[in-house]
Amino acid sequence: MAGVPQENRTGNTKKMDIHLIADNYATHKHPEVKAWLAKHSRFHMHFTPTSSSWLNLVERFFRDLTDQIVSGSFASVKELADKILTYLADRNQNPKRYVWKCQGGRNFAKNPACP
Repeated sequence: MAGVPQENRTGNTKKMDIHLIADNYATHKHPEVKAWLAKHSRFHMHFTPTSSSWLNLVERFFRDLTDQIVSGSFASVKELADKILTYLADRNQNPKRYVWKCQGGRNFAKNPACP
């Protein structure tokens, strides 16, 4: 099945448990994924809470991109694409790694969806 971890790629022994963290996107809970997981008991899925995009650094990147380029409307798709490419080129000149720093209780207390 495409997209499912291959046990031999990581170098982990088959005795190790592997914990996968994913958002709540429906494809992660598809019946084929569930069936595969049922056959591979060492894989454990954990889902981030709904409305907790702050846990996902890709979401953070898109927020930064949006903040930088969306300051109005665009005359064409090409103009928007050019602005995105310029942003990426500028960012790549001085790349900064996203580092997730969670202040556990404080962040979870802000999200009523968290248990």
